[in-house]
Order: sequence, then structure tokens, then C-alpha cells
Amino acid sequence: MFLHSLLSTYAVETFEPIALWMTVGVLVQAILTGTILFFVKKDAFGGYAKSAAYGLAAYLLVLAIVFFSLDIAKNYSDSYAEENWLDKGSLVPLVLTPLLVFSCLSLGGLITYGLIAKHKPVWKKRTAITVGAVCGIALVATLVCLSVYYERKIANDGYYNSNTASVQQLALYIAALIAVAIIVGLSFLDKQKLSFNARSLAYAGICVAMSYALSYIKLWDMPQGGSITLVSLLPVMLYAYIFGAKKGVFVGFAYGVLQALQDPWLIHPAQFLLDYPVAFAAAGLAGLFRPLKTRSSLPQVKFTIGAILGGIMRFACHVLSGVFAFEAYAEGQNVWAYSLAYNSYVFIDVALVIAVGIFLLSSPSFGRTVEQIECN
Repeated sequence: MFLHSLLSTYAVETFEPIALWMTVGVLVQAILTGTILFFVKKDAFGGYAKSAAYGLAAYLLVLAIVFFSLDIAKNYSDSYAEENWLDKGSLVPLVLTPLLVFSCLSLGGLITYGLIAKHKPVWKKRTAITVGAVCGIALVATLVCLSVYYERKIANDGYYNSNTASVQQLALYIAALIAVAIIVGLSFLDKQKLSFNARSLAYAGICVAMSYALSYIKLWDMPQGGSITLVSLLPVMLYAYIFGAKKGVFVGFAYGVLQALQDPWLIHPAQFLLDYPVAFAAAGLAGLFRPLKTRSSLPQVKFTIGAILGGIMRFACHVLSGVFAFEAYAEGQNVWAYSLAYNSYVFIDVALVIAVGIFLLSSPSFGRTVEQIECN
């Protein structure tokens, strides 16, 4: 019976609690072993901490691949579409397939750029322009498909658009553009260049995969989408802290697209941007304050301020999406008050990330690892 449930299209839901306790067990074991070594054999602690970090990364990469495969099987299934009142004939070609193609093209493009940058540096600029153009076209095509899906299935559904509630398209587009402008504008306060090499791309892929895996380890699920997870944004935020806000915003954007594939709660192209790629791109702002020279140059302080800023921007994106796209869920309440209250879970999520981030950045072993990454 258990094996049958794991092989079903709802294997994600079956596997999530297993993954939660398995991950908690792995973390507890690693922490206990590290604590014992720290007090009993301190000389061996640094080597153990590094090995444990690599082991955890490998574990999360495998977990991410498993969950990604199970997610695709679920979202493309007939039973999933039927239970969620979805028209599979429109959902697959207009939502899931464009998102999957865009994700694959982006990943393939980044890998290609990394290989070219390492082995044929003279072609780096040409490759970057080509990859950027292909990914840009794919993103536009995805948004067009979402627009068609909205017009066919949602514009006149009588729920999202009715006498008491409506999707405010113009406001959504304006909100999405403003959010993009603010996040990108803030990222450019960081003077580091937006130029990936093989090393930064490799770490980007690892961090996105780790965040994706951790996003399934849910401590609390919200009824209309969203969840409090086991510090799922920590790898992306640490990547931004190490490699800079510009790269961090870019990597956060890619992670947001994967989040849309994980649980596609999409009713409008601008809502897709606000709730997924733009909202998670804000996590890249965690690296904004690292280069600043202040009275307190503690990395914990600079990471905390950046993470709070990223959390506020993500919260704002979700709030605007809730007000202009999901008024129907307010059911007569003040839509602004409802959206502000509902999306406040974001701050709990960010608080957990900050707590663990401070712990890691307080470790001399982790600090030396960061320095080695930057020097290599």
C-alpha cells in the first residue's frame, strides 16, 4: 500500500513528511556530531564542518531532483487537473509546458555560458548575448501563454471576476513593473559586476537546488498558497551575500520560476511575476550591504539587514498580488488588510533564515570557507 502511494501522482504529498523527518534527522545527527567534536577533539572540528556541509549539499541535491521529478508527474496528471477543477487541455500547453521549457532553456544556457567562459573566453560576450536573447524570448513566450490561459479560463469564470471581486489587470502590470524596477535598482547599488564564471554558475546551481529541496520541508502550509519552510531561502541569500546582490537577484529570479513549477497557482501573467520570479528575486538583496564599510563590519549584521530588506520586498510583492489578483479570497473583507495579514507569514520564514544565517556566519570555519570560495 505504501509503495503504491509513492508511485501515484500524489507521491509529492506522500514523500513530503518523510523528507521532513529525514532532513531533521540528518541535521540533528550532524549538529550532535559537530558539538561532540568541538568539545572533545576541537582540532578535527574544522574538517568535519566542511565535510558535513558538502554532505548536506549532496543530500539536498538528490532530494531536489526527486521532488522535481515527482512534481512534474503530479502537475501533468489527469487526476490532479480533475481534483483542482483544471482543464488539462489548457493547463499543460499554456502553463506547465512553457514554464518547463523556460526553466530548461535557462539552465542549459547558464551551463553553456559557464563552459564557454572557462574554455573559450573570447566567445564569452557573444554567448552571453545569445543566451540572454533566448531566455528573454522564452520568458516573453511564457507570459503570452499565461495571458491566453487567463483569457480562456479565468477572465470570465465568475469567481476571480464577479460582481464582488475582480482581477485588476492594469494595476497588476504597474505593480510588477514597479517591483522589478525597485529590486533591480537596489541591486545596482552593489558595485560588483554581473558577470558569471564557471565557479559562480556552479555555486548558483547548487544553491538553487538546495533551496528548491528545502522548500518542500514545510513547517506550516498556508490555505491559499505559500508556506513557512525549513530555511529554504538560506542558500540563495548566502549565495547573494558571497557573490553580490546583482548575481543574487538573478539567481533568486531563477529559483522563483522553479517555485512556479512546484505548485502553479497562476491566474495572470503579472501575478505570476509578482508571486514567483520577482518575489524570490528580492532574496538576492541579502548581499547588498556586504561591501559597505560601516562602524560595525560584522557579517552577521550586514547579512541580517540585507535579508530583512529582501524579506520586505518579497512581502510587498505578495501583498500587491493578493490585493490586485486574489480579491475573491477576501470574501468581503478589506482586501488590503486581508492581504497584509495573510502574507505576514513571510516574516516568520525570513526570521528563521536570519537566525540560521547568523549562526553560520558566526562560525570561523564557515568564514574561512567563504574566503576560499572568493579566492578560488
